[in-house]
Amino acid sequence: IGNKWAQDAGIYEFTFDDGSKVKARYSFVYAFEDGKWMISHHHSSLMPQETVRPVKVTEEEVRSFFGLWNDALKTGDPQKVADR
Repeated sequence: IGNKWAQDAGIYEFTFDDGSKVKARYSFVYAFEDGKWMISHHHSSLMPQETVRPVKVTEEEVRSFFGLWNDALKTGDPQKVADR
């Protein structure tokens, strides 16, 4: 809280008509203007999805990935490399 301003941040959850829910982070900045608290800034963004647990990759799969990468590099096409 400052001189004629305040901020708030946290997590809220929206429930849709079909019953599904989504969590989001939020931040608000409020300003006291003309005798009223007004929202001067607001931001919301979806919460990042739960971290995916790694799965074991075989040596053969690793070699295959390197093959795909090397083949893309040989083309000299930056987009093909980026796609890999």
